[in-house]
Amino acid sequence: MKKQITLQDIADSLQTTRATVSRALSNHPSISQEMKDKVAAAAKKMGYRNNRIATSLRSGKSYVIGVLIPSANISFFGSIVHGIDKIARDHGYSLLLIQTEESEEKERKGIETLLALKVDGILASLTKETKDDLHFHHALEEGTPVVLFDRVGNNEDIPCVVNNDFQGAMEATAHLIEQGYRNIFHIGGPQHLPIFQKRYQGYKAALSEAKIRFQEEWFIEGNVSIESGENAVSEWLKNDLMPDAIFAVEDYTALGAINALKAANIKIPEQVGIIGFANELFGKYITPSLSTMDQQTELMGKQAMQLLLDILQDKTNATRFEQKNIVVKPVYRASTNN
Repeated sequence: MKKQITLQDIADSLQTTRATVSRALSNHPSISQEMKDKVAAAAKKMGYRNNRIATSLRSGKSYVIGVLIPSANISFFGSIVHGIDKIARDHGYSLLLIQTEESEEKERKGIETLLALKVDGILASLTKETKDDLHFHHALEEGTPVVLFDRVGNNEDIPCVVNNDFQGAMEATAHLIEQGYRNIFHIGGPQHLPIFQKRYQGYKAALSEAKIRFQEEWFIEGNVSIESGENAVSEWLKNDLMPDAIFAVEDYTALGAINALKAANIKIPEQVGIIGFANELFGKYITPSLSTMDQQTELMGKQAMQLLLDILQDKTNATRFEQKNIVVKPVYRASTNN
């Protein structure tokens, strides 16, 4: 079995002390850059690996951030994690990713796991099922900072990074109106989550501004899925309701709507225009390509991680950090009359 290289081994090879080697590897200001370079070169040559557990015990920090996302199969969340990781790595942190699979129970267990592992902080986006955030408050009570992103709850005590969902939905609907569409239907998401409430409100505000009378049958609350989009369109057609445009709460719902319209031999965008929300990667590859709102996911991840870092540096004032908003940008493609 290969011998594990220790700090003392490096110190002996450089004829210095173990304390000096430890400080050099920790980038301590009392150590000269020349010595830091020598220690780094020796450590690399000898195959030294830092004992992260021992370092954590000494410093009281794990340098691990827990990240909870509803699904790893959706590129939207993958892009956010990419942004988180960029900032985390720049500050010496690693990520521990937990997929909650849209289950509130798995979200609660995920929080318990992260607290047991003593992560330094938690970043999370709520599941479709989540109706309270007591488990996140439990983390805060344990002294572990939490930042929510994208899907957040109604409690304003937890710092968060979100899109301007109201404005984004208003712009998406206004785009359809500008293209001459008038009977604009909306397939929404679970209305107990603020993100989907605000998109519904933004949609209705755009109709009101254009003096288009909203009708209750134009809205169906879905569950954010391909099936949700398919079922909503099927329901409308079954009841002889024919939109000339659809604003879908997100891109998978929009894809489902496109599938159902195609199955009914309805042409897109000639007969029905479609716009989604998220700018998922698949949107530009389907036929017709999907008009959508770009949620700037990587930027969202970067801002969420930076906000968490700010809190970690000043835990006593964690509640003073204000919500950060990201302004969404449209990507108009062939599913509307551009």
